[in-house]
Amino acid sequence: MIPDHYFDEGLNGSLYRNDMKQVNTVKMVYEKTQADYEQEQRDMLSSQDGDTCETHDQFYRDHKLLLVLFRVLAVMPITRSRPGTVTFSWKSRATMYAISFYIVATVVVLMVGYERVMILRSIKKFDDYIYAILFVAFLVPHFWIPFVGWGVAHQVAIYKTSWGKFQVRYYRVTGENLQFPNLQTQIVIISVGCLLLAICFLLSLCALMDGFLLIHTTAYYHIITMINMNCALWYINCKGIKIASQSLSECFRRDVNVEISAKLISRYRFLWLNLSELLQSLGNAYARTYSTYCLFMFFNITIAVYGALSEIVDHGFGFSFKEMGLFVDAAYCSTLLFIFVDCSHKSTLKVAAGVQDTLLGIDMLAVDRPAQKEIDHFIQAIEMNPAVVSLKGYAHVNRELLTSAISMIAIYLIVLLQFKISLPKTDT
Repeated sequence: MIPDHYFDEGLNGSLYRNDMKQVNTVKMVYEKTQADYEQEQRDMLSSQDGDTCETHDQFYRDHKLLLVLFRVLAVMPITRSRPGTVTFSWKSRATMYAISFYIVATVVVLMVGYERVMILRSIKKFDDYIYAILFVAFLVPHFWIPFVGWGVAHQVAIYKTSWGKFQVRYYRVTGENLQFPNLQTQIVIISVGCLLLAICFLLSLCALMDGFLLIHTTAYYHIITMINMNCALWYINCKGIKIASQSLSECFRRDVNVEISAKLISRYRFLWLNLSELLQSLGNAYARTYSTYCLFMFFNITIAVYGALSEIVDHGFGFSFKEMGLFVDAAYCSTLLFIFVDCSHKSTLKVAAGVQDTLLGIDMLAVDRPAQKEIDHFIQAIEMNPAVVSLKGYAHVNRELLTSAISMIAIYLIVLLQFKISLPKTDT
């Protein structure tokens, strides 16, 4: 996060004045307009003040329900410990609840997992063995929770707190509070949808897949719900950044149409850099969570598609319950993976596009030399800080990740199908 004193220097133009030694922004009292007085009042606000952040942090208020559900599921025990600040502590009540819930859930998962492993060990046929692996694989995310949830909770808390600071700075620069139209309603619908989707998915597998008993679904409900909620959380974070980018671009275009000055360009440059940093911190904060999330999806899609193709190779297009169950699993994981990748791609496209179009549309001959230099600095900042969501360098979350996943899955499917074709020859 850009420190407050650097951001203040950028907003006040002091860095530029120290470098250029030629910009005089001092106005006489009689020259000041009402807008100048309002700007001075906004510049007195500090993003380090918790009460100020609490007042302007509309994003937290809108997606608070998602954070509460993650606490209920014992996945991310972060709390709003004081105004404007999200924190994580191993001694907090939320963490104590998470540990207790996890212990109880682990007992259930181990009981069901033991039965699934016994079924797995009793299977001799290769294809049936592959199918049984799916049921065991869906239990694995439960044991990742301490690593991908609690282990990154501190970084996630910092990321959530930085949203409040950004919104204060956004208000200081633009004179408007950042709004997220209909986001709260969408989150309610998405949250309810995640719960219903988990129930429908498990019941459909129970009905379509042999050996998946209804009692076994008790170990999977919180896991599948957590998987759905992780996808929803990523979508909401990307949507928040997308809305912030569009709003920043619109305000920048509006202010540039009124006046083009070095100070104005500098203020928006620092605000845009703050937004770009927010996008990068999203990937860094959730790197563990979504790296394992992608690996889990890749594995399940590969096994499910192989199982379905194997059934088709053996028995033709019979549309048996087993085939349908495998197709449901593959479609479910593919949909979640596509949403995860696509929303990141769309949000990154919006971060620089609107601001860059406005900058390139300015007539450089119509502005003074200091403003020209600030425009050049802004364009260079955009080029040197590309809008990319990176999971700490392990992967860039965009549509290229989806095409890479498809090619990787195709390679493994070819290998598995070749192995299947070779089995009858080795058995004879």
